[in-house]
Amino acid sequence: MSLRSNILDLRKRKKEIQKGGGDKAIEKQAKMGKLTARERILSLLDKNSFHEYDLFVEHAAKDFGMESKTLHGDGVIIGTGTINGKPICIFAQDFTVAGGSLGLMHARKITKIMDHALKMRVPLIGINDSGGARIQEGVNSLAGYGEIFFRNTLASGVIPQLSVILGPCAGGAVYSPALTDFVFVVENISKMFITGPSVIKSVLGEEISMEELGGAKVHAEVTGNAHFFAKTEMECFDQIKTLISYIPRSNSKKAIPHKPKAPLKGKKVEDIVPSDPRIPYDMRDILKSVTDGSEFFEIMEHFAPNIIIGFGRMEGETVGFVANQPMVLAGVLDTDSSDKAARFIRYCNAFNIPIVTIEDLPGYLPGADQEHAGVIRHGAKILYAYSEATVPKITVILRKAYGGGYIAMNSRHLRADFVFAWPTAEIAVMGPEGAANIVFRKEIAEAENPEEMRQQKIQEYKEKFANPYVAAAQGYIDEVIEPNQTRSRILHALKVSENKSVFMPQKKHGIPPF
Repeated sequence: MSLRSNILDLRKRKKEIQKGGGDKAIEKQAKMGKLTARERILSLLDKNSFHEYDLFVEHAAKDFGMESKTLHGDGVIIGTGTINGKPICIFAQDFTVAGGSLGLMHARKITKIMDHALKMRVPLIGINDSGGARIQEGVNSLAGYGEIFFRNTLASGVIPQLSVILGPCAGGAVYSPALTDFVFVVENISKMFITGPSVIKSVLGEEISMEELGGAKVHAEVTGNAHFFAKTEMECFDQIKTLISYIPRSNSKKAIPHKPKAPLKGKKVEDIVPSDPRIPYDMRDILKSVTDGSEFFEIMEHFAPNIIIGFGRMEGETVGFVANQPMVLAGVLDTDSSDKAARFIRYCNAFNIPIVTIEDLPGYLPGADQEHAGVIRHGAKILYAYSEATVPKITVILRKAYGGGYIAMNSRHLRADFVFAWPTAEIAVMGPEGAANIVFRKEIAEAENPEEMRQQKIQEYKEKFANPYVAAAQGYIDEVIEPNQTRSRILHALKVSENKSVFMPQKKHGIPPF
């Protein structure tokens, strides 16, 4: 057989395998509003950058008639490519081939590219679209999931791991995305759940739709399992490309800097925050007033919106932002917002990203519901995350900083490197109204006009404690700054601390309040 014939044969074989489950299966995938696995990879990666591996792998199952079945590529595509010129490793499950079910060889392909990503220190992207474990392969399928989970854990904090849910992801399969850094979902396409609606009905007798159980909105808004929500697959891919532009390729690198840009000219920062501490405002406006080009890439926008997390750039360098959102529950910390912030803080710390905290909150959310939900345990996570973080940590207090919330939001006591406060900052154990009712209870009760006395005592408490100067006098605040100095002070602090080095006690690892 001549070389020419061999080349033609190779091309023919490739073309056949690249059809996946065939024309009818591809057509069915399109009718569901879904791209094929190969289309997804080519849409996400830079043009002509994808290199596929293990194209000719086939399953090795011999039971239940599997020996006579041909599953092209065993239902998963793996390879390498680039996004914005940055190298990445990727796998995409092919639902047109046996429903993307995971068998032994399918799992081996995935673990092979995972090992490659870890060895080469590049981000790993997994596109999930699978009916779950391949029943015909029994325990080999379960073993495959276990090998994937183990590698997710090994790679955690070493390389970025992104999971894209573009179809069903059910049963044990959901735990791989749960172990990764960022999860992307798409409306009407993404489905994540442990047990399906039919099982729930048979066990509990409850009727529930697939969308209500584990649709994209549920995981973006209710469970917090998803970090990014998109209307379409292409919008999702744009989100991935943006995220990749902000983060480093591994924990041994820093994010690639971009050309510095000044914030857009608009409303002055001092005009964004009302002087009355009871009036809310959108914290995103503050974040955009200090970031390059007024660009802020928010993460988990729809979950626990009383706290904001995300990336921005300052003088071209990536910065992680954590900020209270006065528009929602006055920006309090609760179980969900503590989890959300703590995980993000730990991500930034693992990948050498400085953390800037913008603070305005009345403390932790009180009430029996929160106590019963474990606010003590969950609230401790943010304390732990800030305390263990060794990257540059900078805090700016705008208005309220009361009680445990003041401590938790990267205070000097948790080893913030720089703490700045606006003149409007109120740093105290609790708000003036509540404090006056407790501290001056007797005087108020015995006064001829209790309400007048109460107002006098509230004002007295404000003058003594509801300002930044008492804390500044103790050295807990480095500088009381004018609002229009916020960006320049953060930039200077970042510059000064870029070579920060911290010596922590030697230990195998800490035990955070999971």
